[in-house]
Amino acid sequence: MPGTVEVGRIRRPHGVRGEVVVESFSDTPDRFAVGRELLVSPALGTEGASGLSGGPRHLTITSVRPHKGVLLVRFEGIEDRDAVDGLRGALLEVERSQVPEPPEGTYYYFQLVGCRVRDAREGDLGEVADVIEDGGGVLLAVEQVAGESKRRLLVPFVATMVRSVDTRAGTIELDLPEGLVEACVSRS
Repeated sequence: MPGTVEVGRIRRPHGVRGEVVVESFSDTPDRFAVGRELLVSPALGTEGASGLSGGPRHLTITSVRPHKGVLLVRFEGIEDRDAVDGLRGALLEVERSQVPEPPEGTYYYFQLVGCRVRDAREGDLGEVADVIEDGGGVLLAVEQVAGESKRRLLVPFVATMVRSVDTRAGTIELDLPEGLVEACVSRS
């Protein structure tokens, strides 16, 4: 399990007074409240360009307001556009201990990533590499590496196919319809 959890991403500066456009990944109502402290980390592959070359740092929210489906946020000590331009693309994270337990029978995506997936007929399918929402439901992107070959399978994460989920043990047991694995696998 990761030590931190992504709760948002800084998209770009907004205006000239230090506000940033934030895409929230959290459904915790006060996650972006004034006074909250967030860990700001460079997005993968942007360490040099993000202004966070010294590594992640903690920033405190001084103002927040909704705007066209995103949030406009200001952080303490960041007062102008030049200061926030270096944060473009940065991830906003919190310590895992700050994430409330999900309701019974539900899971956070970060809890599913890394789980080993096993099907009743096919056996071991691999490990969850990503969780994808495609508008038609949630899919588990399951990857299995065997020597030089790698296969990727998109598995519907629906109650009728899920036998059990144990995020503490890192396992997901499925009962997939016959032929689904062969129909949905891609190899690279």
